[in-house]
Amino acid sequence: MEEHRLSLRMSTLVFTLSIIIIVLSYPAQPLALNHSPKFLGKFAATARTHSNSEPPPQFHYEKRYFQQRLDHFSFSELPTFPQRYLISTEHWVGPHRLGPIFFYCGNEGDIEWFAQNTGFVWEIAPRFGAMVVFPEHRYYGESVPYGSAEEAYKNATTLSYLTAEQALADFSVLITYLKHNYSAKDCPVVLFGGSYGGMLAAWMRLKYPHIAVGALASSAPILQFEDIVPPETFYDLVSNAFKRESFTCFNYIKQSWNEIASTGQTNNGLELLTKTFNLCQKLKRTKDLYDWAEAAYSYLAMVNYPYPAEFMMTLPEHPIREVCRRIDGGPAGTSILERIYEGVNVYYNYTGEAKCFELDDDPHGMSGWEWQACTEMVMPMSSSQESSMFPPYEYNYTSIQAECLKKFGVKPRPRWITTEFGGHVRE
Repeated sequence: MEEHRLSLRMSTLVFTLSIIIIVLSYPAQPLALNHSPKFLGKFAATARTHSNSEPPPQFHYEKRYFQQRLDHFSFSELPTFPQRYLISTEHWVGPHRLGPIFFYCGNEGDIEWFAQNTGFVWEIAPRFGAMVVFPEHRYYGESVPYGSAEEAYKNATTLSYLTAEQALADFSVLITYLKHNYSAKDCPVVLFGGSYGGMLAAWMRLKYPHIAVGALASSAPILQFEDIVPPETFYDLVSNAFKRESFTCFNYIKQSWNEIASTGQTNNGLELLTKTFNLCQKLKRTKDLYDWAEAAYSYLAMVNYPYPAEFMMTLPEHPIREVCRRIDGGPAGTSILERIYEGVNVYYNYTGEAKCFELDDDPHGMSGWEWQACTEMVMPMSSSQESSMFPPYEYNYTSIQAECLKKFGVKPRPRWITTEFGGHVRE
């Protein structure tokens, strides 16, 4: 009878997750910001760094550390590093009842940030009597090798162990340790992840099928490689989100790029842009402002929830609707740039707490993504003249390769991910 109940509970878990995967994966889009090789990027929480009112933690867990090998794929005696992980056994029914382990694959940032914004995992844990584990991705947050981020990010040699393959091995070793430590050998593991973490969850299920019974990979752009999907897809979908709210708003944004460029070329143009967009420091080039505004629009499309949220920023319900309301609602005589500032302000300063804006903040320690994007995470993206509200841009691998050589002294490997993890079958 007990075995029947356990089987029924696991069947319910698998069925529930299957439905959720269908619901979540359909509208979700990959995270992408600008034409340089970035993912989450450096603009994710600019305003919050100026806030003194961080919300209290919503969920409760213990912080622990596990000593990981720096290189799982050689037998060299390299130093280990402390991998931080967050764990909660509050609702776990224990190994005798085969309580599952819900394991979130950590993204490219501080793991507490993701743990506090992944409510779904916490909400279903009591229902399934699950242990919850949030491991931090190597080289992010507190999980840095070589004793400090400064040393870990020093050069291509020290960064060479920052790969998806090594991260998946970290997760697998940690799961094996936890199962042994909690006498939970037979307890099923279900992987969770969103965006890059979703990619890791999907890939881990493929590469380590004996470790986990399933994976919920939400917003996981695992096909955004090597011409598998059209490179214009992401920016077209972001643009459509604004066009659906207001074609006028869409057009104002589309016109604003030329307005920024032409203003920046005039005498004192950069000073004028600095003042108009309330920047903390004088703008040095218009591209930085392009990237800043482009990041806001892209993130807004990704967190365009029908309810207030605080994942990337403190935002109202239907934030794109609010952006377009402000852009369209300027009184007669309002310039395009003034309208754009009012709209972008919804993303960067909805609370009104930011006094000015820094264009180079990295509040969640995600700069390691530049290395990953310059090595194996090469995701082609373009912006079309016809259907995009962003400046037209053709993906150019040669220019990205030159940028990566200049920054890190390495050449990207654009075909490695599909070689390692697979893509569409080619005839």
